[in-house]
Amino acid sequence: MTRVFIDGSAGTTGLRIRERLSARSDIELILLDEAVRKEPAARRDALNAADIAFLCLPDDAARAAVALAEGSAVRIIDTSTAHRTAPGWAYGMPELAGQRARVASSNRVANPGCHASGFIALVAPLVRSGVLARDAKLTCFSLTGYSGGGKKMIAEYEGDERSPLLDAPRQYGLSQAHKHLPEMAAVCGLDSPPVFCPIVADFYSGMEVSVPLFGEWVEGGLARVREVLRDAYPGPVIRFAESAGEGGFLSAGAFSGRDDMEVSVAGSDARMVLTARFDNLGKGASGAAIQNMNLLMGVEETKGLVIGSHE
Repeated sequence: MTRVFIDGSAGTTGLRIRERLSARSDIELILLDEAVRKEPAARRDALNAADIAFLCLPDDAARAAVALAEGSAVRIIDTSTAHRTAPGWAYGMPELAGQRARVASSNRVANPGCHASGFIALVAPLVRSGVLARDAKLTCFSLTGYSGGGKKMIAEYEGDERSPLLDAPRQYGLSQAHKHLPEMAAVCGLDSPPVFCPIVADFYSGMEVSVPLFGEWVEGGLARVREVLRDAYPGPVIRFAESAGEGGFLSAGAFSGRDDMEVSVAGSDARMVLTARFDNLGKGASGAAIQNMNLLMGVEETKGLVIGSHE
């Protein structure tokens, strides 16, 4: 029996992890009473007693939690931004080359950001294989459901007196200082992050990340891009789709409620668009965290995950 503590179980990601692990017979959850769940001493005791801990906290609080766990044997999965590019932390995307073994053997795992997961899945194999140069100047567009904004945004979208501005998609991250940008560049091996245009729309969950490319930036053209992505992602969690979409459309909500990801490429040798579709709450958050936990436990990687048909 693996003892698991979720530090920050009241937030969107923490609640989903707790809900999903409660159904597992191989997990014993360490729970704190509401009155003490924020007290450092109680949290330290819980961290010390756990085999694996999830940090579902703001960045500064996550750093403080790691300090509380100093000297214990607990293995930590941090879902915040705090440690995604930090030395000594494994980046929790097992599908990247060599990363599965790093995650499985690590005591410190940084869960990827939701938008970053799609961008990295598309770009990292291409940079690694030389199809894209490290100094490529890229752009990225990402559509997300409003649950990605946490409890406050969920309440705004689902409130009785919500603003009519929420009826249409809204772009954000306009300052080009989005918190996912450092990991997007670092994990892909890029010299600089992309121009990033995230957009939130009036649907609960789902994500569609797109990276447009001109052919002159791509070594080997469309066929080589497809070959690299096909070889990188045989499934079951991330899988390359030879053809994706619904009658000429790509819905950002197609993978809502699932923990897998579909990557695809469309266009021509002159202009192409790489796209990743997944659930911002699944492979973009709690699903990825549970996948990483499974690797730490040495059990089937997809245990407890919702994997859809890729036919």
